[in-house]
Amino acid sequence: MDLTDLARRLLEPIPANRTLGLRVLRAADASATVTAGPAPAFANVIGSLHSSGLIALLDAAGLAALIAAARDEAEFDGVVPLGFAADLRFLAPAKGKLVAGCTLAGPATELARGLFDGTTTKIRLSTTSEITDGSGTVVCTGEFRWSVRREPGTT
Repeated sequence: MDLTDLARRLLEPIPANRTLGLRVLRAADASATVTAGPAPAFANVIGSLHSSGLIALLDAAGLAALIAAARDEAEFDGVVPLGFAADLRFLAPAKGKLVAGCTLAGPATELARGLFDGTTTKIRLSTTSEITDGSGTVVCTGEFRWSVRREPGTT
């Protein structure tokens, strides 16, 4: 199911994401692509994207992939995802327009489906994303760990 519009409505208005210029390009079939930059307000001392901007991209790509695991917008109603840990690997300076992609692994998709179907009310899962620059160079990879719950009465 293509939930790009829902991911855009949930992620793009977040103040840090707006400042970063984050845009959701695609969120469908448990996979997502987001883009950002260049973002002068997030530049580090060498003029590349600061680590805080990179983690925002990883966060958004992972969350958009989670959104994209739902069958429709109603399944995501009342879902509250909270990140509780992240591991980033900085591989090259992150300059210019950047693209982050994430596809949920099979077990993570199964966990999400249980939450969306109402089988369970809380899950923990991990998302792994990769950020590339305009030339296709991988500048950062990372894993984001999530605790995701459903608000009572929203199944």
